Amino acid sequence: MSHRADGVRPVARGKVWLVGAGPGDPDLLTVRAHRLLSTARVVAFDELVSPGILAIAPPEAELVPVGRRAAGCRHHEARIHPVVVERALEGKDVVRLKGGDPFVFGRGGEEAEELAAVGVPFEVVPGISAALGAAASANIPLTHRECASSVTFVTAHAAGDHVGMASRIPPGGTLVFYMGLGRLEEICATVIAAGRNAETPAALVSRATLGDERIVSGTLADIAVRARAASVEGPAILLVGEVVARRVLSSIARVAAARAALG
Repeated sequence: MSHRADGVRPVARGKVWLVGAGPGDPDLLTVRAHRLLSTARVVAFDELVSPGILAIAPPEAELVPVGRRAAGCRHHEARIHPVVVERALEGKDVVRLKGGDPFVFGRGGEEAEELAAVGVPFEVVPGISAALGAAASANIPLTHRECASSVTFVTAHAAGDHVGMASRIPPGGTLVFYMGLGRLEEICATVIAAGRNAETPAALVSRATLGDERIVSGTLADIAVRARAASVEGPAILLVGEVVARRVLSSIARVAAARAALG
């Protein structure tokens, strides 16, 4: 490493790993994500990352909450939290934990651009996205040979833009809406206006893969009412399409559902 003119040896820059934390269950972390987290010096994490995953980090690791949830977004002015860049410039490696997959509605692309702009080396570690985790945990196939040959991921942040959202909704296939719990009525109305039948099956999966996961099923016409009646809490994924009707329950799940129905 070269020295500066004043004889002071510059500090080597740390590396930032943009790591997908998966849908929530620590068992669904990739092997690489687990290995990086278990040896991390600095962990910068989103609010959606579960406590069970954070517990994998060493006791001496610095844990930095950098979440940007919809109602409390605190860092719109920066693409990446300044603490992440600061630690890297101090020569520390940083595990930047992001719920799901970093490049699927996780702002991973924006953060990578900013790291590159300031000369901080980075690496992307993919994770199971929230959509894949929610669908699999609920036993809902995102694709099916008989009814769905495509999947469209949509962020519900665009729910207020009816024309723009409607233009992104294809006439067939499965629809997956991220961050849509607070705008279910708007989303369903827009999807119906875009041409989908009001009786199209829909399911809301809340806190997917975690112990308190909840699944509410219905149609575009009534899923918002059903979710409100069930007091569903976020984070939640909305699945829309004929694949929802293809949900297959295991024998254990069927017994549990029957017991719940009996009270």
